Amino acid sequence: MSVHSLSQKRAADPVKEAKIHLAAAHRLAVFHELEEGIDNHFTVTLPGRDDRFLILPFGLHWSEARASDMIVWDESGQTLEGEGVVELSAQCIHAPIHRVTGARVVLHTHQTWALALNMLQNNRLLPANQTAAFFHNRIAYDDTYAGTADSLEEGERLAKVIGDKHVLFMKNHGVLVAGDTIAQAYRRLYKLERVCRTQILALSTGRPIEVLSEEIVAKVQEPFAGDRHSRAERDRLYFEAMMRVLDRELPGYAD
Repeated sequence: MSVHSLSQKRAADPVKEAKIHLAAAHRLAVFHELEEGIDNHFTVTLPGRDDRFLILPFGLHWSEARASDMIVWDESGQTLEGEGVVELSAQCIHAPIHRVTGARVVLHTHQTWALALNMLQNNRLLPANQTAAFFHNRIAYDDTYAGTADSLEEGERLAKVIGDKHVLFMKNHGVLVAGDTIAQAYRRLYKLERVCRTQILALSTGRPIEVLSEEIVAKVQEPFAGDRHSRAERDRLYFEAMMRVLDRELPGYAD
């Protein structure tokens, strides 16, 4: 166990915990090769508020993200606490999605395998393996790339597209994942990249893909009786395990 114990990471102060987990998510994105240096954006609604958000200020590399770096900002783009500014497209995409959908966490990346799938004319994720089945009917598709987001209206448009889904595929652009907790949202993002990679590899063989039936997909998605761990518990255990990996490989995020 590192100098940062799990009790520290499950801070009594929910704002401190959110900052620690958000910093960890940024560093994990580097570890899992989901990031683009200082670009893309992860946001979480400030605990206790619906109109303020946490983000890593623009200009810091994701590998150096620390809890103390996180700034508080509002939909107008104003920094209310901390040092630094929110990047314009982060403001325009994330703030409306938080407001319109009620999502507490919004993660947007241009991660390699998901973007590769979104460059194809037919970019639908197929329920062709167990993990992919969990995403079936939970992905919204925005099929028209309109350029870099520079207005809140674009974020509102994207919010209407994603609706109550967990994931937004943004054609020729990237992906966006929403969740109730950082642990849940990041685990979705991580698994999404893996299933996109698997589908691209399967497509590269040129052979037909065996898609699961709707009946099997429904069975996979339904929680099974006797499971010792709820889905929320699985998300928490996953994220805590990943933070222990960071403690060994890229420590300092909780500072």
